[in-house]
Amino acid sequence: MDCFHSIPDAPDVPDEADVADDPEKGKKGKKEKIFKTSDDVAFYRRQMQGPNLQHRALLDTMEVTEKGACVQLLESDSQTRLLLSLSPCKNDTVRILIDELQPIKARYRVPDVLTGEPQCEQLRVERRTEDSVTLSWSSGRHQVRVWHFPFRLELLCDDEVMVTFNSKSKLWFEKLRDPPSELQEDETSSLWKETFQQFVDVKANGPSSIGADLCLHGFNHVYGLPEHADSLQLRDTRDGEPYRLYNLDVFAYGVYSRFGLYGSVPLLLAHKPDRTLGVFWLNASETFVNLRYSPADGQDDQTPSVEKRCLQPETDVHWLSESGVIDCMVLLGPSPQQLFSQYAQLTGYQAMPPLFALGYHQCRWNYNDEADVKAVDAGFDDHNIPYDVIWLDIEHTHEKRYFTWDPVCFPEPARLQQYLGYKKRKLVVISDPHFKTDPDWSLYREARDGGHFVKNREGDLFKGLCWPGESCYLDFSSPATREWYSRCFGLDKYKGSTPLLFVWNDMNEPSVFHGPEKTMPKDAVHYGGWEHRELHNLYGFYQHMATAEGLIMRSGGKERPFVLARSFFAGSQRFGAVWTGDNVATWEYLKISIPMLLSLNVTGIMFCGADVGGFFWDPDPELLVRWYQAGALQPFFRGHCAKLSKRREPWLFGEEVTAAIRSVIQERYCLLPFWYTLFYQAHTSGVPPLRPLWVEFPREESTFAIDNQYMIGGALLACPVVERSVQEVKVLLPGDDEIWYDIDSKEAHEGGKTVTLPVTLDTVPVFQRGGSVVCRAAASGSCTAQLQSFPLSITVALNSQGAADGELYLDDGHSFNYRDKKAFCLRRFSMHSGRLRCRPASEDGTFDCDTVVQSVTILGVKSKASTATVHLSGTKDTAAVFQYTDTCNMLTVSELNLRASQDWDIQIG
Repeated sequence: MDCFHSIPDAPDVPDEADVADDPEKGKKGKKEKIFKTSDDVAFYRRQMQGPNLQHRALLDTMEVTEKGACVQLLESDSQTRLLLSLSPCKNDTVRILIDELQPIKARYRVPDVLTGEPQCEQLRVERRTEDSVTLSWSSGRHQVRVWHFPFRLELLCDDEVMVTFNSKSKLWFEKLRDPPSELQEDETSSLWKETFQQFVDVKANGPSSIGADLCLHGFNHVYGLPEHADSLQLRDTRDGEPYRLYNLDVFAYGVYSRFGLYGSVPLLLAHKPDRTLGVFWLNASETFVNLRYSPADGQDDQTPSVEKRCLQPETDVHWLSESGVIDCMVLLGPSPQQLFSQYAQLTGYQAMPPLFALGYHQCRWNYNDEADVKAVDAGFDDHNIPYDVIWLDIEHTHEKRYFTWDPVCFPEPARLQQYLGYKKRKLVVISDPHFKTDPDWSLYREARDGGHFVKNREGDLFKGLCWPGESCYLDFSSPATREWYSRCFGLDKYKGSTPLLFVWNDMNEPSVFHGPEKTMPKDAVHYGGWEHRELHNLYGFYQHMATAEGLIMRSGGKERPFVLARSFFAGSQRFGAVWTGDNVATWEYLKISIPMLLSLNVTGIMFCGADVGGFFWDPDPELLVRWYQAGALQPFFRGHCAKLSKRREPWLFGEEVTAAIRSVIQERYCLLPFWYTLFYQAHTSGVPPLRPLWVEFPREESTFAIDNQYMIGGALLACPVVERSVQEVKVLLPGDDEIWYDIDSKEAHEGGKTVTLPVTLDTVPVFQRGGSVVCRAAASGSCTAQLQSFPLSITVALNSQGAADGELYLDDGHSFNYRDKKAFCLRRFSMHSGRLRCRPASEDGTFDCDTVVQSVTILGVKSKASTATVHLSGTKDTAAVFQYTDTCNMLTVSELNLRASQDWDIQIG
């Protein structure tokens, strides 16, 4: 719920701040240029139009220590000296850090994103010549070679160059300097002052941009760099704009666009059949990324086809940032799973969500009052549709003051939460980073007097326009401000709140309605005297951090928080969930949500979703059903819409639509044991729940560019229907030796083929992979708390060898006891030679629960069984009830009562 903006290729939509007061403005559309293109950015123009600077590595200055190696770099023309620090880390990551040798003052280095200083490996000199020095570490399999002139740095594996840093001599480093005594209006004035529209940006340190290029040898598929409404595979940028990483409040963003959106993760992944690499560019200032694939299809039509086949593919990546230092980490993989682990070790693992957060969320800008909330809550029960959380947008507050309640519409918020809590449901409220400028408001006075607001370049409080009108913005980069803000969520301070209240951080790019590009001026000043330009992309990250910490503090450190944030950065996965912002109720936005969410998952931001139905405009019934079907197969599942949109609770579109939506939400709830297990795996190993096909099938090039279907864990393949009025869909089932089972018909399909599947409005194409085990709840219930009391139904899908395995994770669903007291249960189900075993997957867990397995369905049983025998330690073997369906080779063992936390076997004979 945000500013309605207009950008190139976006639909004509109004500015939301205006529409809030004048709905007629929503009909006019406007085309003023609100957002910059790369041509409007001075540092980008300087680097792209400037000369390739020739740096040389002064090899005689190289020093090798226990923390790596450092060597001076010299730029010949300006005689600028830089210091290159090179650190191989114990998790197969190589860190390349470049700073001025002797800066006039410290340059900004991104804090708080890395969870700790990476442990370094001891380097040793393998070879030294006049032109280069080769260093190695550990087993010696990996090496780094530093070339004297022109300076470049090569990363090798088994003597093969994988990555070349400064391959195209695009290293760029503008030194900090003292400002001139008087600024002349000439061609150099843009170095110190830059104007866009009516906004003037005064640069305290003058030009300070940095840039570097890397060549990724052998790769021609790269991914990552969210957030953009674009395809999963990143595109060659020679034909247009670079990818921009600059957090902005962009309403109704254009699709298939490289413009920056609400969040930024400067992580790029490159993949080829035998290796996955990552490049992490740790910089929080405005950043552009150019990509060039070689050989590129259609780029060199003169090259003979035979010669093209002989050319080694490579991808050139050019990073350009406005300020800071060059802090570039290369993640060496080599498998996708190892790369995910390497990145998680750097920036943190996905937070383990409370179970309720994986249920369905119902939201609208705005539910009118307490009676409206209760009516919507009752509607879900009346229509037998499960849900867990209802949300309140800005109108729930007293005149847009966060941490308050409208005294007329929400006079008894604690009782409302208790009413929901009686049904085991929760309430989420919005808390944005701007505070209404109101000296009569005690919380504003506290923040002002405590020095918790961002200042302008003159040293006064920065004031911008947002929902309350004139507002000040909290400076979350300050540890003291974060601590103060966290305390605001205490039950004693946040009147009307209870432990059942959770939080939504919106507008935290930050959004400033009348600011440059609808955000904070770059010359605003933060804690430590740092300009906003240095840390812009961290602003939402820090609010997310402080809010999550506030909810943890509220419970005395016992309960897991739930916080949804719109803006994010690398590491935001540690704090909760994100969503894709202000989408529109059209088919193209449904379709683009899938690659957007896949891009987030492969870059560590795994608890993510898109507003079901589209935030703005009104979906027709078919689109709404298809969006619910897609959303139910994505990590964060929330229906949301703007206040100008018609009400769209699931029962308002006729019984056929209600039944279709009920079905997919109930199936989501039944599948929550599987989703919860995937989030535990993400939390402990860094592997995302949502996976592009290439992650599971890394050697199959046919999967590398697919982004309309994906894997949920390693077991389920989903292909949501995202086009209007289709009667069939084509689904690629990878793996020549794989078997795939349609989860509805149970029909088996051979892998390595594309199948054509007839679809109706009720069809949700999902296949279970042979060799996997998926645990479901036997019923959906009305919310997740009820779900925990239901027995489990297990589906075993046999592979071509007649084997399968999978895991189940159980804990109390809400506390940190799984972490602090090892109160969890992790079980492995494996089937070989007709015997299904339930055994511990970890010896650490101490959670003894009453969850039982009620039935087991085995897919791919080639012949009719004669017996099914249950073996439970300490008891006699017993015969089980079973049924064989020969039309689909399915065996169902039923009427079981086997505790999931105990060891047992079922032998099929």
